[in-house]
Amino acid sequence: MSKIDPKLRNKLLKESQAPYKGLRRVLWIAFSGSAFLGLLIMLTRIASGTELQQNNLLIQLGACVIFPTLLIFDRNKD
Repeated sequence: MSKIDPKLRNKLLKESQAPYKGLRRVLWIAFSGSAFLGLLIMLTRIASGTELQQNNLLIQLGACVIFPTLLIFDRNKD
């Protein structure tokens, strides 16, 4: 039959079922970090008395919820 190592075969099958999973996880982590850093900067501006548009704050809060959620859904189901 096949002369491929069973561990390598399983790894290749997983990769073919979920391509670029590692890249997606790196992107979700980077986007989450960026969203939280942006929110921290916005909160410090609000604390210093600078007025911000409410839309910008809502977008930042949405990003802080969506990107970590995507990271959680993309984890291994094993």
